[in-house]
Formats: sequence, structure tokens, C-alpha cells
Amino acid sequence: MRVPLIAGNWKMNGRREEIRALVAGIRERSAISAQVELLVLPPFPYLDFVASLLEGAGIGLGGQDLSERADGAFTGDVSAGMLVDCGCRYVLAGHSERRTLHGEDDQTVAAKFDTAIQAGLKPVLCVGESLEEREQGRTEEVVRRQLAAVLDRTGIGPFAEAVVAYEPVWAIGTGLTASPEQAQSVHALIRSQLSEESATIGGQVRILYGGSVKPDNAADLFACDDIDGGLIGGAALQADSFMAIAEAASP
Repeated sequence: MRVPLIAGNWKMNGRREEIRALVAGIRERSAISAQVELLVLPPFPYLDFVASLLEGAGIGLGGQDLSERADGAFTGDVSAGMLVDCGCRYVLAGHSERRTLHGEDDQTVAAKFDTAIQAGLKPVLCVGESLEEREQGRTEEVVRRQLAAVLDRTGIGPFAEAVVAYEPVWAIGTGLTASPEQAQSVHALIRSQLSEESATIGGQVRILYGGSVKPDNAADLFACDDIDGGLIGGAALQADSFMAIAEAASP
């Protein structure tokens, strides 16, 4: 059975007192989602602080990005080893904002995925199409290409420790959400592509949906056969909404 994962990507938001209150609110309600794994992804400067606030809570900590390089003279970069040292178990790779705003291509994302695996981190590989690509009927082509870039570099084996997140770019922060049918179709495509390499790993990998998930649409999305949780943006910045989404994911 795939345990649902609800991951809160805080992006570039938060200050210490806001974060303290947010984590306290999540901890207060974490018992309601005992059958759901929770993960928070704070900005880099607050990783140690959040790690201390999460101590003993059974809630995962992750980084929002990593360098594909090892430690060294790379100003502004954060290495996988640094994330591990801060207590991270997960890290995002290929979030659409990294692809679009920072020019990360499929090969860079694949290198970051590989680096995360080598360091013992669980990468959350983000894939998804733009609105223009969807309107051109290229969703399958784009998602398969993004996934294939990683498979070509690492093979299927590392996906036993990884998570995939489908995030249609047109639904991130826009208030638009893929319908359950649209989301399920792409999730099934992702699982099929992985299963072509290994039926076992394809069947066990968790695939999250990301894109304006809210408490009022979460249950319908999570009811789909191949949707195993969510990568949550704006709604993760409020404990009540984040935990309501987690509750919706409970089996």
C-alpha cells in the first residue's frame, strides 16, 4: 500500500515567528493524519530552526532545491551534504519555478535527482506542462520527456526511493486546478512509463499532484487511483488548510 504524502512547499515565504506558529499548528493537529506522511519544505535559512521545532513530531523535513555539484567554490549554491547535515530527508528537484525562472533544463534536473540519491536524500521529481503545451496537445510528450531524462541518467532503480510530483505549470499559484480526471490521466501516464522499466517500482512509487490544491478540492483529487498525495504551495502556509488537506488524504 502506498502511504499518502502531503508535502508543504513554503517557497520564499515566512519569518521566524510566523514559522513557529505554523509548525505549532501542524503539530497540534498531526494526530488526525496518522496514516498520512507529512513533509515541510522551508526556505534554506530556516532549515535548522524548523528542524528544532519538528523534533519528535514525526514530520519530515526537506529542501526546496539543491546543487548538482559537491561542496566547493559555488557561491550561493546549497549541496546535498548540507541538506543532510541540517536533518533533511527529502529535496525537490525540477520544480517548475526552477525550470522557468532559473532556466533549469531536463539534464540539470536529472543531475540534481542523481546527486540527491547519491547523498541518501529522497528526491521529489517535479514534472508538468505549461498552458501553451497543454493547449497544443503536448502534455504527454512533455511529461514523458522530463521523466525520460532522469531514467536515461539513473535508470529505474533510484525511483524506489523517490517521489514524483505532477504539477501542471498552468495550475500553480493561479487558482486553476486540473480536474480529477485530467490529473489522474497524467498520473496514470507517469506510472505506466515507470512500470515499463519495472512493474514493481512503477506500482510502488508515490505520485503527488501539485497545483492549487485546497481543502475543498483535495478529497476529489486524492480519490483518484494514481494520486498519492499532494505538493502543496499556498495552502501549506496556514496550518488549518494544510492539515485539512492531510485529513482528506487519509485512507
